[in-house]
Amino acid sequence: MRCSIIVPTYNRADLLAWTLHSLVEQDLAKDDFEVLVVDDGSSDNTRERVAEFESRLGLRYFYQPDEGYRVAKARNVGIAAARGVVCVLVDSGVLLASGALRAHCEAHENAAGPLAVCGYVYAFNENNEDAVAIRASIDPFKVDETISRFNEARLYSDLREEFYAKYGDDFNHLPAPWLVYWTCNVSAKRSVLEAVGSFDENFKTWGGEDVELAYRLHRYGCSFALARAAAAIHYPHEKSYERNMNDARTSYRYFAAKYGTPITALVVCTHFFVLNDIIINERIPSCEEFLRGRRQGSPAEGTPLNGDHG
Repeated sequence: MRCSIIVPTYNRADLLAWTLHSLVEQDLAKDDFEVLVVDDGSSDNTRERVAEFESRLGLRYFYQPDEGYRVAKARNVGIAAARGVVCVLVDSGVLLASGALRAHCEAHENAAGPLAVCGYVYAFNENNEDAVAIRASIDPFKVDETISRFNEARLYSDLREEFYAKYGDDFNHLPAPWLVYWTCNVSAKRSVLEAVGSFDENFKTWGGEDVELAYRLHRYGCSFALARAAAAIHYPHEKSYERNMNDARTSYRYFAAKYGTPITALVVCTHFFVLNDIIINERIPSCEEFLRGRRQGSPAEGTPLNGDHG
């Protein structure tokens, strides 16, 4: 089997149904992929909505009790049960273009070594900017047509387009390419995810668990790249930007403390789109260089000694 699609969900039954419908419409042969929905304790009709698709998809449903925010655990349940060579990680409410799964698979099949793929996500933003207009513009049953309209009108590009425009679609040359590996639509080989230990289940608040995984993928030797053909639409859902940012700071502080390097310390209070420039301009050593110097009993060249960067 070429790929397993892992979709964690919590009380978003209607959005999940649209995600599953987009998977029904994939141009990949049905025998080439499976879908694993991992329910993080929903109290709505999620199970019933999933059942509607069981005859149309190779679909398995997993449920874990509601014990707070456990999306890392939910994704790990999916990875452990996956049968595909590649794991595609998407969120409920992400509607995939018909060629998205094929693009994810082909990126890995054509790669010379381990790869971490970022899919492109239209209408993906931080604070539900233009949410009403975006919802009115999306036909969840005609994803390809909606994406085509967005492209023609140059509307609702991926939040990370600023990053891609600055550094290119193949941004693996950066010292920290892992910063934009956000699990709304990404992929990696199952064997690689297992080799790095999958997601850290100590993340119990929103944000950070995907970037921390990406950091370990980078240290493992994965290259990072954008696959624009692995396209999707993020359907706006209700969220609190302020709460998410507060939760993210908690997560990033845990991430920084876990590794204790100058680069990982930067994630706490530095915008991700300028972080690589800071590393380069201030000649901050790579995590490997820093840790090697620490093992040898001396700071690596370029390591700040005043505590500014950890």
